[in-house]
Amino acid sequence: QKGAQIIFVPFNTDTRHGYLRVRHCALARCVENHVYVAVAGCTGNLPFVENSDIHYAQSAIFTPADAEFARDATAAECNANIETMIIHDVDVEQLRRHKIAGSVQNWNDRRQDLYKVVYIEDGESHEV
Repeated sequence: QKGAQIIFVPFNTDTRHGYLRVRHCALARCVENHVYVAVAGCTGNLPFVENSDIHYAQSAIFTPADAEFARDATAAECNANIETMIIHDVDVEQLRRHKIAGSVQNWNDRRQDLYKVVYIEDGESHEV
C-alpha cells in the first residue's frame, strides 16, 4: 500500500566494475522490494572536467526476478557506452499481484524480530 513501485537510480561510473556494482544492487532492490528499478548512467567523455573525464554506463529497466516478469529480470537495456533513450511500459498492477501471489514472498517471509518498518503519518508513528 505504501512505498515505491519504481526506483530511479541515476549514476556516474568510470569503469565496468563500478557499473556492475550499480547493476547488481539495482537487481537486488527489485527482488527484495518487489519494485521496478530504472538505472540511467552518464556516457561520453569530458576531458576537461576533473574526475569526470571518462564514463561507463549501460542504462536499463529491471524487474523482479520471477516467472511473470521479463527474462533475466531485464525489461529493457541499451548497449554499453552508447547514448540511448530507453522507453518501456511497466505494469504496476502486475507488481501488486506479484507482492500478493508471487513465488517469492520476501515481505511475508522476513524475520520480524530483525526487520520491521516504522513510519510516521499525520504525526503518528505506525509499525508494519
